[in-house]
Amino acid sequence: MKAYIVGVGMTKFEKPETRDWQYWDMVREAGTAALADAGVRYDQVEQVPVGYCFQASTAGQRAVYELGLTGIPVYNVNNNCATGSTALMLARQFVEGGGSDCVLAVGFEKMARGALGGGSDGGDFATSPVARHYGIMAAAHGFEMSPPTAQIFGNAAREHMERYGTTPAQLAAVGAKNHRHSVHNPYAQFQDPYTVEEVLAARTVHRPLTKLQCSPTSDGAAAAVVVSERFVERHGLGERAVEIAAQAMTTDTEASFASGSCIDAVGAPMSKAAAEQVYAASGLGPDDLDVIELHDCFSVNELLTYEALGLCGEGESGKLVESGATTYGGRWVVNPSGGLISKGHPLGATGIAQAAELTWHLRGEAGARQVPGARTALAHNIGLGGAAVVTLLRR
Repeated sequence: MKAYIVGVGMTKFEKPETRDWQYWDMVREAGTAALADAGVRYDQVEQVPVGYCFQASTAGQRAVYELGLTGIPVYNVNNNCATGSTALMLARQFVEGGGSDCVLAVGFEKMARGALGGGSDGGDFATSPVARHYGIMAAAHGFEMSPPTAQIFGNAAREHMERYGTTPAQLAAVGAKNHRHSVHNPYAQFQDPYTVEEVLAARTVHRPLTKLQCSPTSDGAAAAVVVSERFVERHGLGERAVEIAAQAMTTDTEASFASGSCIDAVGAPMSKAAAEQVYAASGLGPDDLDVIELHDCFSVNELLTYEALGLCGEGESGKLVESGATTYGGRWVVNPSGGLISKGHPLGATGIAQAAELTWHLRGEAGARQVPGARTALAHNIGLGGAAVVTLLRR
């Protein structure tokens, strides 16, 4: 049975502690918007997977109780930065498996200011779920005092530069592009444009990454209504429906660790495998895509993902972004929302917010950032530790 997104909603992504709200307020806002967009009542929803990383167990119930008290199953989902897309994948599976006709996928996060701790337990990386990943980094590059997540991705950038001649300006071009795209996104945490030179001149977080190449901590929520084909037909939702044409999740294999490379440890092999599965299942490929939302937690990860998705060959991603192929007027528009770097990155909401952005483009509802004639879209969401989810949407 096919699964369709028929309604999406999200809050504006905010700098933590700048708006007086709680996570349930965020979910009320995003969930209400998604249901209204679909023209669906909450009492028609049969199951709700809810993604988040930083609240207590059953926070999903506390949040969605703001939408209604109907006794339906609520699932609490945590998969690091891939949490939102994991919740969306569960919703699709519930529908495709025939168990439900209408499922609401929700993701939210209420975060603290400052850099993420990198998944350590009280600072003890030996007990961290990502200890193996950071062990790879430490063996190759040592361990510095910069934020751990910026460090492991920054070291992946150093490796890419050493292997392929990627330049600091090419890395900065990712940040400049995504900040430029966010100018027209009212949901984005940042809406200021920056030149490549300004990105390069910003404060260094972990060489070669500057602040304007790093995603911020953020508060926010997103929601999507996922329904069956028969629900679409029964309720006359064909004009709103965007098909989830294919979706895949992968986790780490030996390829993530065997090479001793930070490029592999941060998930490039996972992303490549997930993309290949999606292309095989859909019969489509990179050349068929019009618009892409991918996981640019740091500028280097956008370059790594270009290669993993097959937009270019290995080592060619710096030249690809420099050529203008991934912005308006180029071959693809990548991260028209501003991406994580400029839109913001509330972990549990990110994957569903990507789906919302792409749904708007496929419907022709993205306003000033609309990708003309968009018919096929791809979302990529990755979590260190690890999980990579690739979703292909089409109208």
